[in-house]
Amino acid sequence: MSTLPACPQCQSVYTYEDGAQFVCPECGHEWSAPSGEAVTEEARVIKDAVGNVLQDGDTVTVIKDLKIKGSSLVVKVGTKVKNIRLTDGDHDIDCKIDGIGAMGLKSEFVKKA
Repeated sequence: MSTLPACPQCQSVYTYEDGAQFVCPECGHEWSAPSGEAVTEEARVIKDAVGNVLQDGDTVTVIKDLKIKGSSLVVKVGTKVKNIRLTDGDHDIDCKIDGIGAMGLKSEFVKKA
């Protein structure tokens, strides 16, 4: 979680970032962060079903039959998915599966190949 500085004019703690600037919604003051002060965000680590860290471009294997909502298609156990992309959200893997097309997968149903 990131920690934003308080407003230097009114000391409000409700500041937010707007590009490279900080903005205070209470008094309207805008300022930039000093060069030594940087807002840090923790990188989200996405792991597969057995705890291996996943990265963009990895190849994974499906470990459970997955029914596709709104379709009669099923992604079978052992299906290899190449060149994954990690995203934010409930389904944290975007990929293309041969014979099915583009879809989102949950990392808990795959393991790194």
